[in-house]
Amino acid sequence: MKTLLTVALVTVSMIAISTASAQEESTARQTSLYELAPRNLVDMPTAGTLPRGHFDIGLRLYPEGGTIGFTNIGLSNRLTLGISYGGENIIASRHPNWNERIEFNIKLRPVDEMEFFPAVTIGFSSQGNGPWNNALDRYEFKSRGFYAVVSRSFYFYAWTAGWHGGVNYSLENNVDEDKDINVFGGFDATFRYNLALLLEYDAAINDNKSQLPDGRSYTFAGKGRGYLNASIKWLFTENLELEVILKDLLHNRRNESFSREIRITYIDMF
Repeated sequence: MKTLLTVALVTVSMIAISTASAQEESTARQTSLYELAPRNLVDMPTAGTLPRGHFDIGLRLYPEGGTIGFTNIGLSNRLTLGISYGGENIIASRHPNWNERIEFNIKLRPVDEMEFFPAVTIGFSSQGNGPWNNALDRYEFKSRGFYAVVSRSFYFYAWTAGWHGGVNYSLENNVDEDKDINVFGGFDATFRYNLALLLEYDAAINDNKSQLPDGRSYTFAGKGRGYLNASIKWLFTENLELEVILKDLLHNRRNESFSREIRITYIDMF
């Protein structure tokens, strides 16, 4: 019995040591939120991608009980794939109004950032923001569609920051026939207290018509001012970020005020 107990204790000890070592190795390999460049600002994409073997999963909560769930996977350090789905009245006492389809996202970074050259990313995203409108065949805020974006990071005193700019062509133009190529740009800054400020401007050139081709008024269209959006992100832990979003600060839409949203994102590795 003593021999069996000794063997059992040694075996358990070896398993515990092996597990701890594996956990330490996994922690060393894992990239935390503090080290990751932002993959998105508020709505616009950046050149950032998920590292190989990492994934994120999250929720975006918007007015009228709207919710969008999303997940992305880093297939390599340059390629990220993702899916998303949601609807209105998810957090409400009314019946949910689900979106028409599951949406997809793919992002490829062919050029990494170099000393005197920004990172370059191309991609496609079919996920818009806000409620889906069947009659107009689009989201309230159009999906990005095909896009290309450049990002350049820099350091300033005790915080890191980055500039981002890009162009996109949305496929949500069947009804309004507004097929213009759009431009957007933004800025991010992460401070020493694990807080980040994100600011973006979307010119919305592809969403500024007040009438449809058949003469009907088009209430979804903006006033031509573009969309100024901002958010404050709290890096709560190495894996979890909480974000408060303020959309349409220029009142481009015919709303009484800008909208308030919340985004929660968890990141980990396989």
